[in-house]
Amino acid sequence: MARAATTTDVFNAIAEPGRRQILDLLVHGELSVNELVEQLGLAQPQVSKRLHVLREVGLVLVRDDGRQRYYRLNGRALKPIHDWIRRYEQMWNERFDALDELLEELNHEED
Repeated sequence: MARAATTTDVFNAIAEPGRRQILDLLVHGELSVNELVEQLGLAQPQVSKRLHVLREVGLVLVRDDGRQRYYRLNGRALKPIHDWIRRYEQMWNERFDALDELLEELNHEED
């Protein structure tokens, strides 16, 4: 199975931990490249490269203000990821419910 390009697939884009770190920072609000560089402790080209990928898949939006570029999270682009994970929610809940029942039975046996 061919692997989707990092710049066309949101799942591949978030597979890289550094890109997820940027998203984690942007969840609190808009930041400039310089602010991201400072908070991540990385060189500007490394941050810009990651921002480029995130921008290509639509996970971040950019706004120019003079010489500064400000980035913000585009939550709508995370929806495919949320929808995919949600498919497994029922399975997790059923397993946790079964575990709770087992623990309750074990507690009653001890009493």
